[in-house]
Amino acid sequence: MSTLTAEEAAALLRLNVKRVQILARAGKLPAARVGRKWLFRRQDLEAMLGAPGAVATSQPIMSLSARNRLCGTISRLTVDGLMAEVHVSIGDQELVSVITRGAAEQLGLRVGDEVFAVVKSTEVMIGKEGAE
Repeated sequence: MSTLTAEEAAALLRLNVKRVQILARAGKLPAARVGRKWLFRRQDLEAMLGAPGAVATSQPIMSLSARNRLCGTISRLTVDGLMAEVHVSIGDQELVSVITRGAAEQLGLRVGDEVFAVVKSTEVMIGKEGAE
């Protein structure tokens, strides 16, 4: 999954950055707002442009009120009993979250998956795009 910033999306679409942001805000471009920044999936934009082999994703972009989202890769996953311990590598740091086994199974978490950690107060939640 390749994500683009508003500037990168503007370059791909050959539009002004402000125009890309306006289109995203109006819902005319598939995007997700993270804090004050807009993020775009490259494959969605290429599909809109009609690039050969490009297919738009049918999965909706997730929106959350929490602004403290950290993208990373699952480096270790330990499932034992009712709980799962998820180790997420974020740059050269590692974040550990303990979630229920059911949540890990519902998300289909596997080592190597790209996920995001949502930090809210003293809690760390794990999310994965495309999982119900």
